[in-house]
Amino acid sequence: MLDYWQPNGESMTPDRSDASEFSGLRKYLWPVHGRELKKFLPMFLLFFLIFFDYNVLRTMKDALVVTAKSSGAEVIPFIKVWVMFPGAVLMTFIFTRLSNRFSFETVFYLMMGIFLSYFFIFAFFAYPIKDQLHLNAFADSLETWLPVGLKGLIAMVRYWLFTSFYVMSELWSPIILSVLFWGFANQVTRFGEAKRFYGLFGIGANISGAAAGALSYLVCLHEFNPALPYGNDAWEQSMVTQILIVLLTGIIALIIFRWLHLKVLSDPTYYEPEVKKESSKEKIRLSMRENFRLLFKNPYLMMIAIIVVSYNLVINLTEVVWKHEVKALYPNPQDYNMYMGEITFLTSIVATIAALLVSGNSVRFFGWRFTALMTPVILFVTSLGFFGFMLMQDHVSLASFASVGGSALAIAVFFGSAQNVMSRAAKYSVFDATKEMAFVPLSPDLKIKGKAAIDGVGSRLGKSGGSLIHQSLLLSFSGITASAPYVAVFLLAAISVWIAATWTLGKQFKEEPAHQEAIT
Repeated sequence: MLDYWQPNGESMTPDRSDASEFSGLRKYLWPVHGRELKKFLPMFLLFFLIFFDYNVLRTMKDALVVTAKSSGAEVIPFIKVWVMFPGAVLMTFIFTRLSNRFSFETVFYLMMGIFLSYFFIFAFFAYPIKDQLHLNAFADSLETWLPVGLKGLIAMVRYWLFTSFYVMSELWSPIILSVLFWGFANQVTRFGEAKRFYGLFGIGANISGAAAGALSYLVCLHEFNPALPYGNDAWEQSMVTQILIVLLTGIIALIIFRWLHLKVLSDPTYYEPEVKKESSKEKIRLSMRENFRLLFKNPYLMMIAIIVVSYNLVINLTEVVWKHEVKALYPNPQDYNMYMGEITFLTSIVATIAALLVSGNSVRFFGWRFTALMTPVILFVTSLGFFGFMLMQDHVSLASFASVGGSALAIAVFFGSAQNVMSRAAKYSVFDATKEMAFVPLSPDLKIKGKAAIDGVGSRLGKSGGSLIHQSLLLSFSGITASAPYVAVFLLAAISVWIAATWTLGKQFKEEPAHQEAIT
């Protein structure tokens, strides 16, 4: 379940060790020298703990905002557009200002401190008085003059405390995981080490996801325990327990980070700080207009951009409808959180199996195009099942669904969950790999500029586009259920465009490095 694992080769010092020194299965399963364990194991554990916290927070944030009274999955598109984006800008600004004043080690402590302090204050000070803090009177007045389709916007404002938790939990991935951990890893890992270590970090990510999912499930199994010194009901106790675990693992991560600096990185055997030199190469920083201009000028890059936009658009369109159905099946926040824990666990298991058995072997035996088409085809099939059963709920007798073992809602949730698990697993195993491979035939200059443009435009445009489509449909149809058929149309259209772009790109993509000619 690894989103941010590509190493920045330019920031790593050369290393003479290589995976070719190992033989047999060890070359693939454990390409680590005994002398490197002092550096590898704490870095692996640091990554494991940070990714573990990310998965625990991800299940809780949805349970809070979606299952709140008079709220629902409708709130998610509004949070992502109107709060997530400003929040990301603010956190990036804070990180930049701190980086200009302090060392990276100090910035790591400060940023982790900001997040962990927030979660501590939320659990032990803010949540117990949530009813006094929430803007119920103001939200009630908004309901009198805003259309029903803005129910999600009103819930976002009413439960601003839950909204802030959702945003801080979402920002854990881009700030703590991507910027802090991978910035640190790319700085202190030699290139030869990275080629061997980073794949193992990916396996660690999947294991941590499974552990986090199992923990969320087990914690939510417990009923209210009056002996605990916190919580007024079972859900509050399970939520605070999970936050306590996040705080504990976060503190352990900080201790490991400090130990690495004191005992490992101070030894030139493991790390030699590079002297900063003036580089003749300027960093590629394109404006949004320049990003679009570059993509429109190069058909090859445009196909990659369409694939990235389509993936993020499809995931965001499906997510809201699926979570709406999950809430209908599990309206209690504790049950909802438990179910999401199960999904996280299953996603990690499927992603691990796919990474070990499918991704590399599929490219070798069936080629790039076949492997790249796996993700959209999986989404297409599961989307048909999900939306088909969801839309049939009111038109097919209950007896028909009972004959196949469940209600229409339960079967719709099953297909939506299957889509979520398989699409996420496909992303972590084959989608990211084939997307990065598509940049290989490009000329060096276009490779750098194209990746900067696509990373800057693709995911942002897809996520924002999905949220804006939902907002427009909610305004028109006043609810997720009524707008679902039109969401399905947008989703299937996006998948069709995705498949066409992948097929077209496959014709141009050259898979044999020896015969590649740079695409300019």
